[in-house]
Amino acid sequence: MLASLLVLLAMLTVRSRFDDPDLWWHLKTGQIIWTTHAIPLTDLFSYTTNHQSLIPQEWLAQVAIYAAYSFGGYSGLMLWLCVFSSLLVVAGYCLCWLYSGNAKVAFAGALAIWLFATIGFAIRPQMIAYVLLIAELIVIHLGRTRNARWFFWLPVLFAIWINCHGSFILGIIVAAVLLASSILNFQMGSLLTRRWDPNSRKMLAWALALSVAALFLNPIGIKQIFYPFDTMLNMHVLLGNVEEWAPLELTDARGIGLMCIVLVSFLLVIVRRSELFFDELLLMAIGTWLAVSHERMLVVFGILVAPVLSRQLSTLWEGYDSEKDRIWPNALLIGMSLMVVVLAFPNGQNLEEQVATESPVRAVDFIKANHLSGPMLNDYQSGGYLIWATPEYPVMMDGRTDVYEWSGFLSEFGNWATLQSDPTVLLRKYKVSFCLLTPNSPMAHVLPLMPEWKTAYKDDNAVIFVRTQPETAQSR
Repeated sequence: MLASLLVLLAMLTVRSRFDDPDLWWHLKTGQIIWTTHAIPLTDLFSYTTNHQSLIPQEWLAQVAIYAAYSFGGYSGLMLWLCVFSSLLVVAGYCLCWLYSGNAKVAFAGALAIWLFATIGFAIRPQMIAYVLLIAELIVIHLGRTRNARWFFWLPVLFAIWINCHGSFILGIIVAAVLLASSILNFQMGSLLTRRWDPNSRKMLAWALALSVAALFLNPIGIKQIFYPFDTMLNMHVLLGNVEEWAPLELTDARGIGLMCIVLVSFLLVIVRRSELFFDELLLMAIGTWLAVSHERMLVVFGILVAPVLSRQLSTLWEGYDSEKDRIWPNALLIGMSLMVVVLAFPNGQNLEEQVATESPVRAVDFIKANHLSGPMLNDYQSGGYLIWATPEYPVMMDGRTDVYEWSGFLSEFGNWATLQSDPTVLLRKYKVSFCLLTPNSPMAHVLPLMPEWKTAYKDDNAVIFVRTQPETAQSR
């Protein structure tokens, strides 16, 4: 019954989140792989990257996304989002239940996971990665407490994970932390750790070694394995300028929630003498550091911390007793929850309206109807949709910021978009004939002031500027 309520909560959360800017280039890449049976290893969508080589670190997830679209169009994509959002919170609930031994307190842990996951609910490969992280923690817990053979599911998880999302490296770190902690045996007040039995340690070590070997089951080998390190160490423009990689604002609701959960956990240790295991402390520290550094990592924080908090609170509420189950009231609530899920599922018209509200749908119709030609300049937000809707027009920029940073274009475009460089330089360098921008972008207020540009189209979420004289004449 509690799981059905979580499914309902997930559904109501994501029903209006269909259109994500990065959905579209994921969908287009998945379509290419689906139809050509080949994984692109160079950029196919932009004219500014000079066919930059790329790391296909999400190709399997992209195929899964396109499979959903092939199955049911926009409704298929919405179903994909609902399924993975529900899997995330329900699997998180199962993890908290297994770890704490209390089905009721685990529901509070699942709600914590839901709160922090709201930052990342979208039709993107990261949804699969979050589910895989929870699956890893469940497998390790079952291997530790029931049968060590559970550990050998880890290589299977990582063989899938390496081809779905670059966060697989976090999964390796989590397993390594738990393996290292299994060797220790000490107690310092309420902080303690207990050495695992030799067989469990040995089995986990072998499983982790096989998991590292499984990472090589990817299209390009070691380059794909090193991709996360390259992102964190070398992509300074991406990490410093893309909003989802920004540090967490501790004054917003999720930031306050993070501080409250950390505070409650440590107060339970101090006031109630609740035990805190060393591996839990390490995972909480990793999750907190990641979330504070990059707000998109709040989901990871929730997944790592919720089971710990559930265990600490497990004695505050009586545990689940099947003898006291009220079967018919539970069945009624389950039925009502599933009925609301079905009724709340957005129809095709609603999904199309969401796309039209968030993406430059009418602007694309204008471009095609008026046969605009020549190189197009577009901004970051609209690039993904343009890749999907107008593949005949190569984009200048889109959400694949890693590709643009590797090619050196990201800094150039960022300076132009934020008015830190002469706006005419980039326009002339790439011989831009027309620009498609969001109305609130800084350059949308500058281009009308430039005599060689005029406004050709405008609506609530897009404005198109066209050059009034040929580039050759302007250059003279």
